[in-house]
Amino acid sequence: MVGLRLVGGVQYLVMNVIELSHINRTFGLGSGATTALNDVSLTVPKGEFLVIMGPSGSGKSTLLNIIGLLDTPDEGVYMLDDRDVAYISQRKRAKIRRNHIGFIFQNFNLISRMNILENVSLPLLYKGISTVKRYERASEILKYLGIQEKEYYLPNQLSGGQLQRAAIARAMVNRPSIVLADEPTGNLDTRATKVIMAALKEIHEAGNTIVMVTHNPDLAAYGDRVIKMLDGQISQEFIGISLEKELTAQKKEAEEIVDSAKSNAIEPQPRRKSAVKKAAPKKKPVVRKKSAPKKKGGKR
Repeated sequence: MVGLRLVGGVQYLVMNVIELSHINRTFGLGSGATTALNDVSLTVPKGEFLVIMGPSGSGKSTLLNIIGLLDTPDEGVYMLDDRDVAYISQRKRAKIRRNHIGFIFQNFNLISRMNILENVSLPLLYKGISTVKRYERASEILKYLGIQEKEYYLPNQLSGGQLQRAAIARAMVNRPSIVLADEPTGNLDTRATKVIMAALKEIHEAGNTIVMVTHNPDLAAYGDRVIKMLDGQISQEFIGISLEKELTAQKKEAEEIVDSAKSNAIEPQPRRKSAVKKAAPKKKPVVRKKSAPKKKGGKR
């Protein structure tokens, strides 16, 4: 199916790589059942950077897992590259994930006993590629992401930002057309977050479709489109000018909250003067000089 993608304020006709129609997903049975997704329909055009936001329990991670073929819907249709993949076998799912989808997780999921080069090259092992070619490709992408000098280090020897770049390298080593990122900066500080998002932006500009789940509103600016989820449904969607307005509104709201907190803060009260009068300082005793003793004897 053909969809529209907005680039630089201009709409282009492109193929939809992801098409979800009336997806439902429930966990548990009977009175203990929880609805994670309720009649969700979504299309993602080729080459789009889609950001999925929402509070905890809104269904965003479940939606990402269904897109990535890590979970199966109870009802609905899922077309991936014009192929119905909602209820295919586990073996076929694994093959599609291996060849077409790259995953980036919040907790990196690197194997601790393997060095970074071995971790990154691991997906190529399942495709039957020789060791030399696997390591060459892994080293090449580590260089692209700026951590080639760490390729023989173990995961516990790297910082959080370096670990996430290694995880991105592993996701991209297969040259997938779709990259799914689940809270990729959730465990990182501000500086490392900027580095990771810059790397994802470069990957997107190279032509990859990216779907990213995040709770951080600051990261919405990296997306072409943002959808907000609430109670298992898509509650809002922002694109182009509306996205800019939403981000501006969010920023203004955050500033107003901060200003309100400052104005309502309890100011320190001035110290009250003590009701007890201070005792007058003691006067220094006056020291009188002793008169010289009279000489004994009178005049002769």
